[in-house]
Amino acid sequence: MPKTTPAHAFPRLLIASCAFLFISGYFVVRFPDVEGAEYASYGFNLLIALPAFIALVRQFGAARGAAALAAIAVFGYLIEGFGVATGYPYGEFYYGDPLGPTILGLVPYLLPLSYVPLVIGAVAVVSGTGTVLRRIVLGGLLLVVVDGVLDPGAAALGFWIWPDGGPYYGVPLSNYVGWLISGLIASALLTWIGGRRLTAAPLRPGLVDSLLVSMFLWLGVCVFSGLLFPAVLAAALIVLLVRRRLQLAETAHAPRESDEPVEAAPRS
Repeated sequence: MPKTTPAHAFPRLLIASCAFLFISGYFVVRFPDVEGAEYASYGFNLLIALPAFIALVRQFGAARGAAALAAIAVFGYLIEGFGVATGYPYGEFYYGDPLGPTILGLVPYLLPLSYVPLVIGAVAVVSGTGTVLRRIVLGGLLLVVVDGVLDPGAAALGFWIWPDGGPYYGVPLSNYVGWLISGLIASALLTWIGGRRLTAAPLRPGLVDSLLVSMFLWLGVCVFSGLLFPAVLAAALIVLLVRRRLQLAETAHAPRESDEPVEAAPRS
């Protein structure tokens, strides 16, 4: 199998985006009260989410890709709204003002822009690792690990609040039980909708890009907030995502069997 060129493995725009978002973590931490920041976050989150959204539509096809995005977005709204209203399955929490307007006073409108790319990236990372059940379980577990980076940073920024706190940087352990439940369901939903498009064809490297750049942002937030363990966890996830993208890029640009030159039969 031929080696993947650096341009195929990591486009310059992706490298620049990772660096930019890491540095952005400094400004998010140091200047949290900039006027209009809650509205700018829509554009910011959209730019982060676009690579995964585009790659998913290309991987699944327009109709199935749009259905997958809509299904995960609706599921995210429902389970998060239920969680805020009832305290289950995450524990008692609510969203802070920095995330802008909410639906029925429960969940920010921008939720799909932040949640859906995480699910797409997690499913792409574990794709090809055995049975469907194994992939769903690993996808759910990976989302819990991702949340081990997100929630301490988000709590420090006031993005969401647990009134009673918790042992993990102010986050209760019930939150991670909830993330496991929601992660398993979301992974199963995306895996079911994707079907053979997740297994029969090479996966597009762009499926992991939004999760990758998001981890660079949250690495910056954790570093500049002094959150040591979440920062180490973010760095470990970045290594995992970089390795997975290299694998996907190499597979995507490998010649198919039909493309191999056919040797001429020797003359008798």
